[in-house]
Amino acid sequence: MSKSNQAEQLERQQCQACQGDAQPYTLEQIEPQLAQLPDWQLVEVEAVPRLFRGYRFKNFIKALEFTNRVGVMAEQQGHHPDLLTRWGAVEVSWWSHSVNGLHSNDFICAAKTEQLYSETAD
Repeated sequence: MSKSNQAEQLERQQCQACQGDAQPYTLEQIEPQLAQLPDWQLVEVEAVPRLFRGYRFKNFIKALEFTNRVGVMAEQQGHHPDLLTRWGAVEVSWWSHSVNGLHSNDFICAAKTEQLYSETAD
């Protein structure tokens, strides 16, 4: 499946620090963004919406390689996910702690995570 132009645009953006008056996205703002990331799910953890995606790999080394690449990207963006790495799988959750919900940075980083997966998976 080819990427949409909007997903590619998200991928090229850089995270910006949320300003003090930043508000979490509403469901009406989330839905069109989520539509650009079809493999991602909207989940709630402790009443906080998050973007979630699980990835599969052929072994632990590939999963760990992907985890490390996501970690480097997250550090570059100044925005950090929850990562769970196990044999052949990585789970990634993005949300913005500062707004206690989702913001543009989460969608940007999810798109960047997708790009890293396409470069890592075989």
